[in-house]
Amino acid sequence: MAALVPPPPPPDPQFVLRGTRSAVNALCFCEGSQALERPLLFSGSQSGLVHIWSLQTQRAIAVLDGHGSQSVIWVQTLPQGQQLLSQGRDLQLCLWDLAEGRNAIVDSIRLESVGFCRSSILAGGQQRWTLAVPGKGSDEVQILEMPSKTSVCTLKPEADAKPGMPMCLGLWQLSPQANSSPRPLLLVGYEDGSVVLWDISERKVCSHIACHEEPVMGLDFDSQKARGVSGSAGKELVVWSVDGPQSLQVCGTHKLTNPGIADVAIRPDHKILATAGWDCRIRVFHWRTMKALAVLAFHSASVNCVAFATNGLLAAGSKDQRISVWSLYSRP
Repeated sequence: MAALVPPPPPPDPQFVLRGTRSAVNALCFCEGSQALERPLLFSGSQSGLVHIWSLQTQRAIAVLDGHGSQSVIWVQTLPQGQQLLSQGRDLQLCLWDLAEGRNAIVDSIRLESVGFCRSSILAGGQQRWTLAVPGKGSDEVQILEMPSKTSVCTLKPEADAKPGMPMCLGLWQLSPQANSSPRPLLLVGYEDGSVVLWDISERKVCSHIACHEEPVMGLDFDSQKARGVSGSAGKELVVWSVDGPQSLQVCGTHKLTNPGIADVAIRPDHKILATAGWDCRIRVFHWRTMKALAVLAFHSASVNCVAFATNGLLAAGSKDQRISVWSLYSRP
């Protein structure tokens, strides 16, 4: 009888970025575009700084200081590629101009929520985009049209719903039917463990599912498959879908060894899912089957964020002040 061949050990990171000098809370890739010709990674740290990393030299090429030493919890490039958003615990959301070597704040929004909820954007046409931010009320989400900062609406649950604070947001667009325009939708993970789908145009809840027993810490959505995933402070990773007339349905629950999922990310090719764990581990799953593929035990403190590049690179930021960059299950 042939001996069983053990699975290969998990790989090491392709490289590690050091120098933030504080916990890494947020990551975002930005690859070649008209304004940024080199592949870059942006990181937001607990010290209030945003580092711009060259993936070619594996070094920070600039440091942005716009949040008064207050933790940066979200960074996101705009589709044009020459502007960056950063959200800090100083209640400021800053818009940075990165064109032609500039690193200047050109606009900002004063937020009114003291929570840890990261904002979300949805690209529009003609340099316009939609922004979802935590609102003034503890359970509210505000929708803005950018860059004019025009208020579109405030989404507030019914009085008897009591979902608590929004913990994570995900804007996406429903593909238009014949003779109709695209519909912007918002997924919200709440403090009570529920995931709610909002129709922004109608200012109403389309669907609600009770996914978790603990607050939802991160979610991501695959608009191609109309399927999403959420992680919480508990042990459950929940996969759900948007079926029929904008109805959320739980597809499956996957219990992990240890509690605490800080972030989740689906690779742009819709094949791989990564999670950031409070147990210092990055877990990688096959997105269609949810088969566990790897447990990456590189970091020495909780992993706070994960992000994929369009070429498949995975980055993870940790409380141990390091960013690990991985090449896993490479795209053909």
